[in-house]
Amino acid sequence: MTDERERWALILGASSGMGEATSRALADEGYRIFGVHLDFRAGLPHVEEVKAAIAAAGSEALFINMNAADDEKRAAALATFGERFDRSRAEGRQPYIRVVMHSLAFGSLVPFIADDPKGAVDRKKMEMTQDVMANSLVYWVQDLYRGGFLESGSKIYAMTSEGSSRVVPSYGVVSSAKAALESHVRQLAMELARRGDGITVNTIRAGVTKTPALMKIPEHEMIIEAATRRNPTGRMTTPQDVANAIVALSGQGTDFINGETIGVDGGEFITGS
Repeated sequence: MTDERERWALILGASSGMGEATSRALADEGYRIFGVHLDFRAGLPHVEEVKAAIAAAGSEALFINMNAADDEKRAAALATFGERFDRSRAEGRQPYIRVVMHSLAFGSLVPFIADDPKGAVDRKKMEMTQDVMANSLVYWVQDLYRGGFLESGSKIYAMTSEGSSRVVPSYGVVSSAKAALESHVRQLAMELARRGDGITVNTIRAGVTKTPALMKIPEHEMIIEAATRRNPTGRMTTPQDVANAIVALSGQGTDFINGETIGVDGGEFITGS
């Protein structure tokens, strides 16, 4: 059955890496894009390039530069989205958010234990990382659901990594957030499924991917070397690989895929050496 509704995608972290690639790929498939990003002045020209690419695909880009973990700014963004939906409804269309992608990569890359206490994680760093990279997913989904943005067929994706279950010296704080994120996905998937609204929630576990977030990890060269060596394809995962998977998973016939951690890595995770 053809879906005649007006499809939108909400991309949290839309201006770079996997979020950017997914925004462009979904625009190519006819999705209109709500993009939430956090960029300072130097990054704004690239944001305009992303928006221009979406427009060139014949789509629409509504981007908001904000901290996606801020409650008041989230409420303001949703009000803006609601006004845009009202316009579509007034023109006789039925808009809904079919895809939500949570791709926020902002956290502390410090060890738990250090000789100098200032060099180790503290409560503020731990809670900030958990809030941005894990807990914010729950708050966005709550508000999207209550606001009527999600309908039958809506797909929610959160981005995790093998770091949720493996150790990298400086990644411990982010690792704990990724583990919490995976747990949040399972809980949301179960609760939404029991409501019978046809909304699914899954985790995408990408392989090691060269993104701005990866390059901030002190051990990134070691991580890149190990991933390239381990991946049976002989190359790293790319943002486009992830975008292609989300496009495919968001098509028809995938409504029974729910609460899963889906690997997009060419077999990297399962390869021991």
